[in-house]
Amino acid sequence: MPTNSSNSGLRSNAVLTAIGSYVPDSVLTNADLERMVDTNDEWIIRRTGIAERRVTAPEQYCSDLCIEATADLQRRYNVKLDDVDYIIVATTTADMPFPSVSARLQEAFGIEACGAIDLQAACAGFTAALQTANGLLYSGAARKVLVVGADTMTKITDYTDRTTCILFGDGAGALLLEADDSRDGDLLASHSVTTGSGGHQVYMTGLSQSIGEHQLSNPGKIVQNGREVYKWAVSTVPDGIERILSKTDYTVADIDWFVPHSANMRIIESICERSGIPVDRTLVSLVQYGNTSSATIPLALDLAVKDGRLSQGQLVLMYGFGAGLTQAGVLMRWGLPSAE
Repeated sequence: MPTNSSNSGLRSNAVLTAIGSYVPDSVLTNADLERMVDTNDEWIIRRTGIAERRVTAPEQYCSDLCIEATADLQRRYNVKLDDVDYIIVATTTADMPFPSVSARLQEAFGIEACGAIDLQAACAGFTAALQTANGLLYSGAARKVLVVGADTMTKITDYTDRTTCILFGDGAGALLLEADDSRDGDLLASHSVTTGSGGHQVYMTGLSQSIGEHQLSNPGKIVQNGREVYKWAVSTVPDGIERILSKTDYTVADIDWFVPHSANMRIIESICERSGIPVDRTLVSLVQYGNTSSATIPLALDLAVKDGRLSQGQLVLMYGFGAGLTQAGVLMRWGLPSAE
């Protein structure tokens, strides 16, 4: 199998062959939120950079978003999906605990011989799923992997909490990765780290109502200590970026596009300042779609593909971070040509 000559930390034969995305039709604007809680458009824009977000219909769930994003991928790139042999869906808002969202996706496209798993790493889920897909492809356990990041965050949002309800939206993005043993893969380096001691800073309750000695509140809704999550992200993500680049011959100056989790524009600006990446070299999806958790990075990628900013051969650094507290980053040489 090939190895990446500029990589001391990740071996890859994974080639990106298609991308797709989907967001629901319903739009929730800052003006709409002004009528729901004590907030206003100027405050939301100044604190987060978010102008609007998309909201699923009552009968629309995570699997529906995944199906639509995958159909978009198939239509735009005219790719076969019946020979996909693994599906990975990154989500924290599955339709139900089981069956998995990935199993619903497998059924929808009639893929006969296919492994299917949901991966839960919150806002780091999509990049963690890319790392997992690369391992499956390089090991030979799979030859064609569909990776989807999707969340219906509005279904777990507390719309009486003015500090969190302004953030979240719904959406999905999908990438198709295939093994190509004739050349180096598109994935160049990766990094993962978890700080479990901070798990109580952002959570949604399940069977347990506590994390260690920390008692949890507001069952079934997301709870976040925004100040602490901000401090954790801006103090640790720049180190993760440096660790990824240290595994290659590249520097910050070589990065064409930085694609962080679109949590909050103020967090992104601080990470860029500390890591030396110009803000104008970032791709985000939060302005139009808000914080869609696992979907923010693929949505940002596809927005840039559609408007021509992201092109074949560019160096792209994706970095997810969120509940856990968990981080996962991937450096990729963008190998996808424009769709016909």
